[in-house]
Amino acid sequence: MSAFDAKRLFTGMFEAAVAAADPERIMRDVLPARPKGQTVVIGAGKGSAQMARAFERAWDGPLSGLVVTRYGYATPCERIEVLEAAHPVPDAAGLAGAARLFETVRGLGEDDLVVALISGGGSALLPCPAGELTLEDEIAVNRALLASGAPISAMNTVRKHVSAIKGGRLAAAAFPAKVVSLIVSDIPGDQPSLVSSGPTVPDASTRADALAIVEAYRMDLPGAVVRHLNTPAADAPLPDDPRFARNEVRVIASAARSLEAAAEVARRAGLEAVILSDAMEGEAREVAKVHAAIAREVATRDRPFHKPVAILSGGETTVTLRGKGGRGGRNGEFLLSLALGIDGIDGVHAFAADTDGIDGSEQNAGAFADSTSVARLRARGLDAKALLNANDSWGAFDALGDLFQPGPTGTNVNDLRVALVR
Repeated sequence: MSAFDAKRLFTGMFEAAVAAADPERIMRDVLPARPKGQTVVIGAGKGSAQMARAFERAWDGPLSGLVVTRYGYATPCERIEVLEAAHPVPDAAGLAGAARLFETVRGLGEDDLVVALISGGGSALLPCPAGELTLEDEIAVNRALLASGAPISAMNTVRKHVSAIKGGRLAAAAFPAKVVSLIVSDIPGDQPSLVSSGPTVPDASTRADALAIVEAYRMDLPGAVVRHLNTPAADAPLPDDPRFARNEVRVIASAARSLEAAAEVARRAGLEAVILSDAMEGEAREVAKVHAAIAREVATRDRPFHKPVAILSGGETTVTLRGKGGRGGRNGEFLLSLALGIDGIDGVHAFAADTDGIDGSEQNAGAFADSTSVARLRARGLDAKALLNANDSWGAFDALGDLFQPGPTGTNVNDLRVALVR
């Protein structure tokens, strides 16, 4: 299979993964029952605008509402207002959006229905500092989390304890209205309370858990944040809080379903397709070493899988920042590390991309790599290992012309990674 054909196959697999999580295809099958009172839609995340449009088209009654999405991700809706804010670092627009969401659910009655459309990215899109904390404090927390290398579940445990909207607090504010949360999960294991730090879904984690995470990952947080975490003001409502008794939570799209759809594309192309896991976590460069080792074993010994085979995985890796000025996200970091691991091994191609269409802060979702990537960088006077150490995977794959840039997809079920061995 040529490099061109591999790219075409990977692109088809990505498109199938995204289609399996497309709100337009899913929404009519997950609608809640019509309420006696009014229907109010709220939401946050990189897919919330597309979810809102799909809900509008599927709902056969009156409704109103408001959702917050990332800059550039808005989709026009007729009855639901769409606001944009910053991601991955919060801004004042997100702060205003969080306040507007509270206004939207305030004063509802027990006959009213709140439909919460939640997808990944809402943690940054809804800054809402608790107590006497400021937006600058929450921005500092977010930067520290992104640089820590902590898994997303740990990050969101910290976030919910410094926020006045996360950890179920937005749903509590809607009481006594019933809240039905429709969730597109980007969390390994699909725990609903961790998607966007659970603005409408509580969990049992405590501020003691948050403090332990801060200590374990040696996070450098502002003194005001640490003091807040040591007070009862940081406590979030627990799942047995009576305000949540009537609420419902439905995960309507996930990495598992999208990986199966991608695998089917590979099978139709005449390849064996195996899914290692839909919930892989850990340092991107270290996870890549495991994938590279498997690809080498298949390429050289035809085990543990027989060639030709596409080896898939999903989940969300992390990146611990080591360099300054480097660009790229976890998928680029994964691929550059994997490229080093498959250097010179014939017949190996690889792909990694975020299903929301953006990897990190740049405009690419991920990239393509193969067993010649390191040599091609060397021919351009670039050192793959040095670029990896500088966290500059974007620079590496941009130089090779191997960035993958599909644009915003309107959904977010985490990462799709594929190693193809022929």
